[in-house]
Amino acid sequence: MGYSFTSTSEKAERIIDNIGTPVKPYLPAISRFLIVATFFEDGIRILAQWSDQIDYLISARHFHYYLSVLFLGFNAASMLVFATCIILKKHVGVSVAFLSAAIISQAIAYGLIFNIMFFFRNLSVTGGLLLCMSESILRRRSRNNLFASLPQISDNDKHKYFQLAGRVLLVLLFIGFIFNGSWNWTRFFFSSIGLVACGMVVVGFQAKWSATFLVALLCIINVLVNNWWDRRHSSFTKDFLRYDFFQCLSIMGGLLLLVSIGPGGFSYDEKKKLY
Repeated sequence: MGYSFTSTSEKAERIIDNIGTPVKPYLPAISRFLIVATFFEDGIRILAQWSDQIDYLISARHFHYYLSVLFLGFNAASMLVFATCIILKKHVGVSVAFLSAAIISQAIAYGLIFNIMFFFRNLSVTGGLLLCMSESILRRRSRNNLFASLPQISDNDKHKYFQLAGRVLLVLLFIGFIFNGSWNWTRFFFSSIGLVACGMVVVGFQAKWSATFLVALLCIINVLVNNWWDRRHSSFTKDFLRYDFFQCLSIMGGLLLLVSIGPGGFSYDEKKKLY
């Protein structure tokens, strides 16, 4: 049975590779854009709703006016500038650090740090950012092939750890979906399949196949659950759904980047190649 499952998943991965051949050269760029989509949406929303955001921080979070202006201005500028840097593959390490800091600072400022779904979603987005860091290291190493004979253990280790951490964090969003909401047989069926795929991503077993499956599943969930375009402009839930929609896009981008660069050295797929 184990052999049959492995054989089936390997065939599925080959089919996915064949289907994805035309878009393969563009997949890293598409993935990076999706990963930072939530930062563009958030930065633009802060600027578009500047007065409302200031009023909320002052009245609900008891921020001083100037501190509110400084906080929102710094976050909006950081998200727009450093998200652009990620797409352009410039200063990736610094960009990942600033975008991660923006995630943490917003969680604290808006009092959402103990909201379990917010926590899972943002950890998943951080996983996508770590995969961007891993891709940057791989790209830099491939450019330096001229010096391949020199020791590069440090970069190798960083690359492996970033990919491992990215894989683990990426699947937390789906785990959050599983334990959030009411249960029925349809939800149980898709949650069970998704949970198996999450486990495969974490251990790096047929990671490309399982990550592709999760992208398809999250795409369906995102359209059905976070349908902000169907809400009235004045609906207070519209902004929340749009925020969740773009965060889900970012996590899908992280999974697509995993498909592009592979699961890394600390994975079953890579270890299998050694034996």
